Amino acid sequence: MINTNNKPVLLLGIGNILMGDEGVGIHAIERAESFDIPEWMDTLDGGTGGFHLLEYFEKYRHVVMIDATLDDKTTGSWRKITPRYASDFPRAMSTHDIGLKDLVSALHLSGRLPEITLYVISIESIQQQGIYLTDKVNKGMEEVLQDILATVHEPLAVV
Repeated sequence: MINTNNKPVLLLGIGNILMGDEGVGIHAIERAESFDIPEWMDTLDGGTGGFHLLEYFEKYRHVVMIDATLDDKTTGSWRKITPRYASDFPRAMSTHDIGLKDLVSALHLSGRLPEITLYVISIESIQQQGIYLTDKVNKGMEEVLQDILATVHEPLAVV
């Protein structure tokens, strides 16, 4: 969904829906449609990320992203991060992390970086094929959506 109503917040899901748990960000966007999303928030299936998302980062004051991460954490566990630089992203987000890190670096250098909140959900493998989430990752995704709805607020108007 493109920001045609000057909504200040974008909920952005990242992932490859054909790779099981790696597609958790995309599943989260689909699931969010059944929640009572605030009127000041848009949602977007960002696919595998990268520079084609640049226009969205430039149009919104706050981008809330959901993505998978490969780490030593328990499958389905999640963390909330506020990245300002590429180095702030988890070391091994997923198969598309390089494009997102480069995008954030470019926006930072140009002075156009919006507020970013990144939710990463730990997965076991990117080798999993299929269009469904495992139960643990699905539970983590539901918790992330609840946290977003409870903690993300409409940004104050820019004066």
